[in-house]
Amino acid sequence: MREPAPKRQTRIAALVEARGSARITDLADELGVSVVTVRRDVEELAQRGELRRGHGVARSLRPIAQESTATGDTIGMVVPERNTYLTEVVQAAREAAEKAGLRLALHIAADERGTERAVRQALDAGARGLLLAPRWRTEAEARADHTWLAELEVPVVLVERRPHRGSAVYGLDCVRSDHAHGVHLTLEHLTALGHRRIVLAARDDSPTARVIRSEFAAQTAARGIAEGCLVMLSSRTAGPDPRPRDAREADLAGAVRRAGATAALIHGDMDALVLVQRLREAGIEVPGDCSVVAYNDVVADMGQIALTAVAPPKGELGQAALELLIRRLERTRNGRWAGATRHLELLPGLVIRDSTAPLR
Repeated sequence: MREPAPKRQTRIAALVEARGSARITDLADELGVSVVTVRRDVEELAQRGELRRGHGVARSLRPIAQESTATGDTIGMVVPERNTYLTEVVQAAREAAEKAGLRLALHIAADERGTERAVRQALDAGARGLLLAPRWRTEAEARADHTWLAELEVPVVLVERRPHRGSAVYGLDCVRSDHAHGVHLTLEHLTALGHRRIVLAARDDSPTARVIRSEFAAQTAARGIAEGCLVMLSSRTAGPDPRPRDAREADLAGAVRRAGATAALIHGDMDALVLVQRLREAGIEVPGDCSVVAYNDVVADMGQIALTAVAPPKGELGQAALELLIRRLERTRNGRWAGATRHLELLPGLVIRDSTAPLR
């Protein structure tokens, strides 16, 4: 005989009060009813003010500060140190986690082997799942992480990273910006203004940087302008090993003059602001002599001249990553995943400002 709803709801309220919080799926298993039934009961209890409802979880009315973080409501997010690009991503993920009744704990990977240490710290602290944005300065560094990542027993979502097909971690969920489209938007904009000789001053210490560099080469070749388009490092610390001065670093003003370049794409914002200052100090006016597009749009509008910039959807990346992780948490039973892996790509936009102009 089916248990009356009032009695079932009383039991749910008692279980949640005793534990501090309880997952909807766990309550359904214990009560022998469907997840839909428990979700409806929890909604009614929340409306009556008997508990608090989160995404996939019911929480008691005890103040959050008094609740134990060992209830399984914590997720970990691992990011590299000194990465301003990910700040907005982290903030959006945290806000989405709070709306879902979860706590996001941030862990910083301080060096090339710091990702694994940070992940272990997050798991030791009780994280149920992970949002992971490893630096991966080189392909070899990425491959070295694949082995232990594939062996983790908690759900993982890669952020701004997409593993190569056939790699040990290709089965992980991931969300990233379509940086090939970002390069396309830049070249469309600059060539429409008449520019054909374009310098790429880019980093070379992350998967994002490698995509931008390879796409710039491929897309300028497809447009028939590759011969007049140079590639250089955007700073002495932009290579895979930031400690020694990299021989590939070049002077942007000198490169612009030697190539007869009239435009530049610079990855990322901080390097762009510095290099624009150097151009102007060398007597090269922006945008009069050289149009400039920055890549990332974190602080691109804060220099002496507001820079046109490729703007990845950073906030939406953080939100989408958190949603993928919740989906994994809700559909994983006894360590087994019931669902399709998702690799999401979000398109960046191009914000036109004062640093680009038609070719004279």
